[in-house]
Amino acid sequence: MNRIQKFASCLSFFAFGFLHAQVKLPAIISNNMVLQQNAKVALWGWAKPGEQVTVTNSWNRRATTVTADASGKWLTYVTTTKAGGPYKLTFKASNTIDVDNILLGEVWLSSGQSNMEFFIGKKSNPSYTGVINHDEVMKDAEHPDIRMIDVPNKVADEPQADFKGDWKICTAQTIDTFSAVAYFFAKEINKATGYPVGIINSTWGGTPAEAWTKKEVLQSDADLNQILVRYQKAMDAFPQANEKYKAALAKWKEDTSKTKGAQPRGPMGANSNQSPAKLYNGMIVPIEPYTLRGAIWYQGESNADRAYQYRKLFPAMIKNWRDDWNAPKLPFYFVQISPHRSQNPEIRDAQLYVYRNTPNTGMAVTIDNGDSLDIHPRNKELVGKRLSLWALQNEYGKKDLVVSGPLYKSAKIEGDKFRISFDYDKGLMTKDGSELKEFTIAGDDQNFVPANAKIEGNTVVVWSTAVKAPKAVRFAWKNVPHPNLYNGAGLPASPFRTDDWKLTTQGLN
Repeated sequence: MNRIQKFASCLSFFAFGFLHAQVKLPAIISNNMVLQQNAKVALWGWAKPGEQVTVTNSWNRRATTVTADASGKWLTYVTTTKAGGPYKLTFKASNTIDVDNILLGEVWLSSGQSNMEFFIGKKSNPSYTGVINHDEVMKDAEHPDIRMIDVPNKVADEPQADFKGDWKICTAQTIDTFSAVAYFFAKEINKATGYPVGIINSTWGGTPAEAWTKKEVLQSDADLNQILVRYQKAMDAFPQANEKYKAALAKWKEDTSKTKGAQPRGPMGANSNQSPAKLYNGMIVPIEPYTLRGAIWYQGESNADRAYQYRKLFPAMIKNWRDDWNAPKLPFYFVQISPHRSQNPEIRDAQLYVYRNTPNTGMAVTIDNGDSLDIHPRNKELVGKRLSLWALQNEYGKKDLVVSGPLYKSAKIEGDKFRISFDYDKGLMTKDGSELKEFTIAGDDQNFVPANAKIEGNTVVVWSTAVKAPKAVRFAWKNVPHPNLYNGAGLPASPFRTDDWKLTTQGLN
């Protein structure tokens, strides 16, 4: 199914309502929006079947005419010029709609779970405590060239045509509701280039990658289809499991003791935000085919228990989105999740694997930004800035930037020692000046023990007197490590392993 066919299919249920309607636009095409500069941008909506819709823009005053199909839908493309504005679009059919205060600039989709959803300001949700530098942010909150539209949380069994929302200009009155990571990313892009930046924020806490992936994509792979099999088993068991949950909840509410523990968690139901494909239907399809520069992503915590599967699932989701946008090289920059007591090292290993094996991606390492007790580190500026480095170098020509800390490249055994080489070595160093930490080494028995490590030029040499014939090295391989290997740009090294030994999550579906 091509892009236009898919567009028509997912909007088909709108047909009856628009048989006698005037021209109408989706929420994302509205006042204050940012359109991708120097591009053919998609514009779409609904009108009477067979009605002609004329679209006129104010940046070059050209008009484009398109005819609504038999169900009342229309889609056209308009060429934009270089960054600037404000501009205006006029949509004229039997009625006229003006869309005002449009900027041409850079459009990025931000998505993922709670660490991307995490707001600038404190929210009623006790997990969303606001950014650590909130007072400082509020002193510099007026950025009229930064705009964001939020896609409301929605679970949907079928692809949705639209959502309710509007573009917000970044001001002291609106900034607290912005995704913090996306805001800091946008601010860096705007500051470095002068271009307006528009962020489409489609995020929901506690959600796994399969929720953001098309059902047919999961079905097409035997390993990923196991996600759907597991989900169906949960649906079959839901009635009985829900009765047990209700009983447990009632008992918990009656318990007045100080040792009652946490509130019981309910079983997964059909409306769960962890349901495969349903956030893709409700929160990704409605923004297609809005023209993007790229995507940023912060997610993985909800897939840590099946981390090895993520090596296949995450690239499948990326390809899914790229196929939908007909953009096989769409830049996709993501965050390697931060340390937390619930997050095993295998999920960070999976993310490094995805970066290594998926073209046009970049990974922001945040191993130095964790909190063993809080899965939502409040320093979101660090995360947004590190994501922006990839975009600034690859999309905006800032070739002198160092985009990452040291990333494991290769290893060789030299007698009883390992010599490790890195990409982005750029002057290896320890940030605190002390000896290297968090290296372990193992022999054939696969029993990892603490190792000595030292920097030699642009490599790290690792050894232990307890392992005379080393076979593997691992770095920062624990839920909450405290490594100190950096490069000269002040960016931390990613956790890694030199071995391909079976992991604890391997084979879990």
